[in-house]
Order: sequence, then C-alpha cells, then structure tokens
Amino acid sequence: MNALSLLAGLRFLDSFFPSGGFAFSSGLEAAVQGGAVRDAAGLQAYVADSLRGGVGKREAVVVGSVWQAVQEGSFERVRDLDRQLESMQFGRDTRRASRQMGRQVARIAAEQFPAQALVPDYLAAVEAGQTPGQLPVSLGLTLHAAGWGKQESIAGFLYQTVVGYHSAALKLLPVGQRESQRLLQGWLPVIAEISAKASAASVLMSWTPVQDIYAMRHSRLESRLFRS
Repeated sequence: MNALSLLAGLRFLDSFFPSGGFAFSSGLEAAVQGGAVRDAAGLQAYVADSLRGGVGKREAVVVGSVWQAVQEGSFERVRDLDRQLESMQFGRDTRRASRQMGRQVARIAAEQFPAQALVPDYLAAVEAGQTPGQLPVSLGLTLHAAGWGKQESIAGFLYQTVVGYHSAALKLLPVGQRESQRLLQGWLPVIAEISAKASAASVLMSWTPVQDIYAMRHSRLESRLFRS
C-alpha cells in the first residue's frame, strides 16, 4: 500500500470524518450506568469481550469478506453480507447506528471513488432500500477502493471501533487522555492478531450477551449522552 492509498483510507477512519460516530457509545453508556464498567480495568475487559467474542468474529469478518467480494466482482455477495450482518444485530439502536454511519461513508466514498463501480452501485442500493447499508460493508468497499489490502482494512476497522469505545469512555468514566492512550497502545497487538484471524474467516458468529443486553437497554435509560 502506497502513501496515497494509506491517506485516502485513513480519512474514512478518522474521528474527524462526518459519520456521526461521536454520538454513539455502542452500549457502553448503559454498561456504565448499570455498573458493569466502572474504571479503566472494567473498560478494557468490556472491550476485550466485545472484540474477541463479537466484533472480531462478525463485523471484522464482514469487512474482509466484502473486500474479497469486490476482488471477485460479486455485488450480490456484498448485499448478502449486508443483510446477514443486519440479521445478527439484536439491538435496534445498534442497527440504526451502523446504518447511519455506513450510509454516510457510502455517500462520500461514491463521490470520491466514482470509477470503482461497486461503491456507487452499493450506495444506489442503500438509497433505494434494497440493502441495509451497514458500516462494516461500506468500509470494506471504501478501503478496497482506496487501495488498502484485506487485513489492513480489517485492522483499520477494528482500530476505529476501539477508538470509539475509548472516546465514549472519556465522557463516561474517570479515565484520562494519557490512560486512554496507554490502553489503546495495549490493544494494537490484539487488533493485529484478530485482524489476521478475521482475514482467513468467512463464517459470521457472535457471543457477547452482556454487550448485547446493555446495548438493548440503552434506549430505556432515564438520561443519555449518546444515541446508542
């Protein structure tokens, strides 16, 4: 991957990108209010379970599988993965958050990579209501169009996910910037490990009952900072 491809893809993973990701906590807010996460150690355990048992075996596999489908020119496979992922997300807020961010990524990617046929085709299908528009699918298409490799695309998605958790934690927990950076540093080898496994996988699976339950409870919180 050359420097231009790296920069083209990084823009879509950056917190500056206007996907609205800052408004979502992925269920962490409910977990904090419910007492499941109280400090940095609890945050690290919560993220570990989420990545190893859920995101790393489901969304991460989708990113890699979409990347592979683009390589093979299979748009139908892309849509199948989108629908399959949608059906595996139990929480309404989780589905809505992923759709909102995925649609925004697809819109901007279609403008900036018009020569990559599957990207505008996917956006058209999303806008027409023919496919959900899940974020991992949009990112798999986008990072492929930017020139990223399969494992690098998965690793980028996982890093974005972890940063999202830690960004929300700064508002919800007694965790400072330096401690958050220390936690992120510790996750880099784990992200590399999980991305390698997800790159070789093709079957989606998930077992994160605690995270799923808190994500579904979020909409019933009396006070909320985040939308999910």
